[in-house]
Order: sequence, then structure tokens, then C-alpha cells
Amino acid sequence: MLGSLSLLAATPFAFRSFSPSSNNNRSLSSGTNHQIAKQLATGSGRGSQKLLRRHVFPVYRRVSYGSPISAVMIDDSSTITTSEENTQNIGILDIDSALRPFKDHFQYRIKKFVDQKNLFENYEGGLEEFAKGYLRFGFNREEDGIVYREWAPAAQEAQVVGDFNGWDGSNHKMEKNEFGVWSIKIPDSEGNPAIPHNSRVKFRFKHGDGVWVDRIPAWIKYAIVDPTRFGAPYDGVHWDPPPSERYEFKYPRPPKPKAPRIYEAHVGMSSSEPRINSYREFADDVLPRIQANNYNTVQLMAVMEHSYYASFGYHVTNFFSVSSRSGTPEDLKYLIDKAHSLGLRVLMDVVHSHASNNVTDGLNGFDVGQSSQESYFHTGERGYHKLWDSRLFNYGNWEVLRFLLSNLRWWLEEFKFDGFRFDGVTSMLYHHHGINMPFTGDYNEYFSEATDVDAVVYLMLANSLINNILPDATVIAEDVSGMPGLGRPVSEGGIGFDYRLAMAIPDKWIDYLKNKNDEEWSMMDLSCSLTNRRYTEKCISYAESHDQSIVGDKTIAFFLMDKEMYSGMSCLTDASPTIDRGIALHKMIHFITMALGGEGYLNFMGNEFGHPEWIDFPREGNGWSYEKCRRQWTLVDTDHLRYKFMNAFDRAMNALDDKFSFLSSTKQIVSCTDEENKVIVFERGDLVFVFNFHPENTYDGYKVGCDLPGKYRVALDSDAWEFGGHGRVGHDVDHFTSPEGIPGVPETNFNNRPNSFKVLSPARTCVVYYKVDESVEETNGINVISVSETLEMDASKQKNAEESAILVDHGDKENPQETNDRDTASFDEELQKDGAKQESIEEPAASVLDKKIVGSKLDEPEVEEMEDRTPDD
Repeated sequence: MLGSLSLLAATPFAFRSFSPSSNNNRSLSSGTNHQIAKQLATGSGRGSQKLLRRHVFPVYRRVSYGSPISAVMIDDSSTITTSEENTQNIGILDIDSALRPFKDHFQYRIKKFVDQKNLFENYEGGLEEFAKGYLRFGFNREEDGIVYREWAPAAQEAQVVGDFNGWDGSNHKMEKNEFGVWSIKIPDSEGNPAIPHNSRVKFRFKHGDGVWVDRIPAWIKYAIVDPTRFGAPYDGVHWDPPPSERYEFKYPRPPKPKAPRIYEAHVGMSSSEPRINSYREFADDVLPRIQANNYNTVQLMAVMEHSYYASFGYHVTNFFSVSSRSGTPEDLKYLIDKAHSLGLRVLMDVVHSHASNNVTDGLNGFDVGQSSQESYFHTGERGYHKLWDSRLFNYGNWEVLRFLLSNLRWWLEEFKFDGFRFDGVTSMLYHHHGINMPFTGDYNEYFSEATDVDAVVYLMLANSLINNILPDATVIAEDVSGMPGLGRPVSEGGIGFDYRLAMAIPDKWIDYLKNKNDEEWSMMDLSCSLTNRRYTEKCISYAESHDQSIVGDKTIAFFLMDKEMYSGMSCLTDASPTIDRGIALHKMIHFITMALGGEGYLNFMGNEFGHPEWIDFPREGNGWSYEKCRRQWTLVDTDHLRYKFMNAFDRAMNALDDKFSFLSSTKQIVSCTDEENKVIVFERGDLVFVFNFHPENTYDGYKVGCDLPGKYRVALDSDAWEFGGHGRVGHDVDHFTSPEGIPGVPETNFNNRPNSFKVLSPARTCVVYYKVDESVEETNGINVISVSETLEMDASKQKNAEESAILVDHGDKENPQETNDRDTASFDEELQKDGAKQESIEEPAASVLDKKIVGSKLDEPEVEEMEDRTPDD
């Protein structure tokens, strides 16, 4: 790292070459970099890979002007010692012995972390105090006035301007101290603040060329734009409401769940109308839906202010500001408090991997004339992300660390967020930012000169800070590289995240849906992809997130049903083969991803009911339209449309985990990947999951292995009527186990399981079985009912729920289904017209005659007949 404010120095052995380990390819996920699509890339290319240079170790002294708020190096030959034992006992090396060749790397970065914390302790009062920068920088109330401070070392002169002084700063000139911090105290006027609440302000400074520029204060807590002026610049707003206008939190944070079931949401596009939704509308209208579907966590996107709406919130301009499009800071507090009242935790999608390139509205405008050591960002190629067209932070800079760490504390304490999802972590971890890097799993890819150790240390500091402030916080990393140790505690030498996103899973589903026929699906490949995660490092699994929902891509529902979603989703007519297959696989794909893919689960807003259209933010290419930047809740609310079936199954999936806590169980055993019959059987916790992906074969008496002996019943059945299925599986059937093999000799067991029972497994169906507690049954006469039955009983209690088991009517054969070439723009209108055709829907009798039932033990002629069949037979 370059420059006089580089905090810590590399050691001679820190980045030597290492020979590959034979175990280097274990448990790594690979995948495409979804950030490229999300950031609306303007170019392509490989990031700079500059090597770290060796520096003289810097020494800092305390700066005092009221309290220690900055640090600077001085010429001093003294050294600061570090506890050697902190770098010797590295627990992560005991967990994964293949990491031992990289012990020098771990010692180096741990030493940098420990030394940095010591510096904070010696000169700032500790990490937690250091992260209270928002109490010193920006606009803050102090005795008899407002004090404004801004770090801008390259500025030659500076003023504060705004509505309060008619935008004439001649009487409000700021003073610069030796550390590049400008400050001014503006006394109260007749007992009132000189800068009124909710008035506009800016930082005006002159750079080396003698030119004056206006910038929004870096620490501003609110920023607005004139909506009547196209392309108007943003203004900073002094946000200091009187006590009567401040939102006061009423509800405590919900306890940390055993496993997060996350509903990823974008407030602005959450309205059913083509407009930007507000925080309060989201709180009142959407949060109850999330609670009704049994999620326990909401993950909010696009909270930090971003001038370009179509960036999805990932090109941040104002890091301490709530996005003003959806309301004020007090409105966001209302949303979070409402979520807490419903038992929902709230995570923030935080973007510390880069910043908007916008020089007018963003942080980028502060580095005019600044050199590397004095800037928020690296200079030259290292400070610019070519694919994202954005600026890259200098994580080795003292004031950058203060800014980013304080930003985390601000959102936790001021708004009561319950944790973070860190965006773009892969870009932070490496100098090449993951560009053109396939990440094969070779450990040398993670621990080399390509590793940005300053960024690694920042993430270690960030996770330490978060856990110290809020021990129950949930912190998730979006990393596609699979760096070992990312999800292990900092105390072990890890980076400290609770979870990483399993980003390879949606890529696998996209590959299958795009490139493989149903008969080509590999049960072993799917199983391996879903279970391919590092030992002891937890993952959040997802089949699709916002990445798969944006314009240019397709959701799983759209991949499966395409244009028939515009004509075939009415229950008033028979489901076409495409719709029947699509709904069945939509349920199976999401459920097996949840059950087998990680220790938590994530779904993006609307995908739970198969929202039919992609997201297209207002932009020049679509005439600045909001038509595709919304969620059509009317689809799932309309009782005669099939969207309700996918939504009901999503609710049941979450209810199953609520009841049996299988996501948090460390017991996960895949006992069967039956390629011929397209069946996957596994245990998670004490539940037994049976997934039959075969497009047409139903197996009667299919034998499945299990751990515990006893009696099993259906806990959840995707083929149930209330989920749009065919009702082929009996829920009142008792399945008794039989012992398998020789006790204590696993190789003699059935699929390495000591017990087994037989089930009916219909085509394209997943069924979960739970072990009945017979002692409770016998003693109390209590029947442990299935999740499906529980949902039916609770239906009347759920607001906006569509639980009624209204079944598919075969309709009038005289009136064939309309053609599939409807105009997608009139989707809502066409579907609503169908609703007037019939006031009530009668329940038809269940039938399994349309599918061939194949026994689990077939004689040779039957096998040959089955294999010779074509999909049209």
C-alpha cells in the first residue's frame, strides 16, 4: 500500500510463494460475478494488480481539540509492540489443515488487525469510540451552537453555505487544522439553532487550481433532490428534528433466530402501482405479508442514498443518508420498529466495497486535488472499478476507517438495524476484484500478493465492531470466491462473518433450466452443488435473488413457464403441461435449495409466488417508466389465479422450519441420489426429505433410509391440493420403519442408513416425513399434525393469506384456453377479466390415473417399457 498514511507495514515473509496443497480444492463454490449485472456495467477489463510495498512502520500521536478525532504520523523511530501470542494460536489452521502452508499470511494479517486495534486504543479510546465519528464529523449540536467538521486535506479554503446564509459563505469560513480537518462553530441565534432543521446545506471549498466547488457534506444525514427538475443535483439537508418530531422506538429487537429465513426487499419498488413506494407504506402493507409467510428476517436493499435509482442502490452517493425517495429518516425508523413489533429482524444491504463515481452528489467529489494518502479512494487504476464505473476505497487510511466503521455503528444504533449483508465482498478481498478470475479452489488464489490485506483487516475490524456493539447481530458476506475463513470468528484468524451467500446455487439452477432437459438432470450433480460448502462456515442458500430478477435475466418462474404465465395461470381452466410442470418444479427448486443448500434461506420479494416479470428500473431505454419497477401483489391476492399456490407452499416451507428447526441442524445426510429414477433422499435434523424429479414416473413403495426407528408421517407435501398439486399422497398414512443390516456395521445397511420405510413418491413432488413421538401420542392422545394441516387451521388468522384449498377446475372443454401471444403490458387486465367468468370454484375429485404408477421393484419388461417411453407417450 502506498503513501504516508498507510497504517501498517508488510513483513518480508508476508507474501512469499507457496506450493499447492493436495487438499486445496475442497468445498469451494464457484459462480459468475452477479455484481457485473447489478452495477449496470459500462465497460469491461481486468483490474489492476499492484503489489504491496514494504514501508516503515508508522507511529501516531494523539490529536486534541476537544477530543481525539484524528491521527497523523510523526517522525519517530520508536515502535509499537504487538502481542506475539495473538499471531501464534490460529484456530482456523486446526479446522482446516490445508491452510497451514499459509500460516505466514494469517500471522501477517492478524498482526495488522491487532496492531490497528491497539492504535485505536492508544489514540482514540478504542475501536468502539473510534466508530462514533458521526458525533464529531458532519453537523452536530454542541454547547450554544452547531459545530461542522469535514476532512478535506487538499482544500485551500472552505466555507459552509446553505439556506441559512443565503448560500453566501463569506461570513462562515472554516478553519483547517494540521490533519486536514476543517471546522466551524455557528452560534445559536436568539436561542435557536442558526441552521434550521430540514434546511439545505453544502460544503464549499477551493482546490489547488483556485476553483471553488460545492459538495454535499460527507457525513450528511439526509439528502434531497428537486423532483421537478430532470437531472437536478442533490442537496445536503441538516436533519435535526425537535423532540416532538423524532420517532421514538417502541419495540425491542427480536431475538436472533436459530436460522435466518430472509425476505430480500426493495422498498421503492414494493408498490403494486407504477411508482416509488414509501417506507411507511412498505411497513403497513408489505411487512404483514412477510410475517404471514413465516419469514423471520427482512433484508432491505437501497437504503443508503443513491442518486441513480436504476443502480438498485449499489452506487451509493451519501453513506449516512436514508434514501429520500421513500421518505425521511423518521419514516425508516417507523418501518424498522414496525418490523420488530411483528417479530421480524431487519438487515441492511450495506455497500462498503465501492462508491458512486458521481462527483456532484457523492463522496467522490471530495478527492479533488488529493493524493493517495489523503483521499477516501485510491488514486489511478487502483481506485477505479472498470466494470462498475465506481471508486474504490483506500482501506489503509485512518480517516477512511473512521468513516466506514462509524457508518456501521450509525445504522445499528440510530436506526436499530439487526445486522448487515455486505455487498461486493469479493471485490474488496482481492486487488483484481474477482474480474476474470474463475476461482478454481486452489488455496493460492486466496492467499497471495493478489489479496488486499488492508480490505481484509477492515472487514475483521468491522465484524469485531458489530459484534461488540450488538452481539446478536447477523452479518452476511456476498462473496463468490469462497475464501476460506470468511465465515469463521476473528478470534480464530477468520474474517468474522456469520454467513456467506451460496452464490453458486442460482448459477446451477440457471444452467439446468437453460441448457438441460428434465431427463438430463443429474441428482448427484444437484446434490453436490447444494451441499458444496466449507466445513463449519455457514451459508445462506437461495435459488434466486434480485440478481436473477433484473432486466435481461429471468426468474425461475419465467424460465419454467415463460409466456404461458400471461395466459395459463387461471384456475378456471385446466393447467397446461407447461404450467403444471412449472408450478411443480418452482416449488421443488426453492424447497430443495432451502432444505439442502445452507444454514439459512433467502428469497427476493415476489419470487415466492412466481412474480412473472423482471425488474426494469426507470431509464432512458424504457422511457423512464415504472411499469416494471413494482410488485404485482394483486396476482397472489386474486383467488382464482395459480400464483396463490406457490405462495402457500413458500409459507409452508418456512412454517416447517419454524416447527422442526431443520435449517439450524448440523445433521445433514444425503442417503440416495437415484439417477435412474430421478430421486434424491436426505435427512436434515430428524426429518426425511424425498424429492422425485422424474417428469412422469410415480413410485409406489419407494424405499427410503432413515436414522431413527419408529413411525413416520407426512409433514409437508408439495403435491397437496392447497399447493396446486394433485393430492396423490395420503397424509393420514403411518409409515413404520424396518431395521436394515447388521447393527454397528454401516456398510450392511440400506444406503448406509440403519432403518428404512416405504413411501408413495409421485412425479415432480417433494414430501417430508417426521418421526411421530409415540409416547406423547399414547399418553396424551395428541396427534402431531403436519405443517399443511397447521396452515389450514391458521388460515383464518392470517391477514392477506390465500390459504383456502380452492382446487383447479377442469373448466368448459368447449372453450379452449386463449392463445399465448397476449401483450405482456396488459397482463393484469387480462387476468382480471378471467375472474368474472365464475364466482365459485368447485373441488374436483383427486385422480392419479393420468400418471403411470411404477413400483419400486420392477421386473425387466417393465423397466424396458419405461425407458423406451417418450415424453409424448
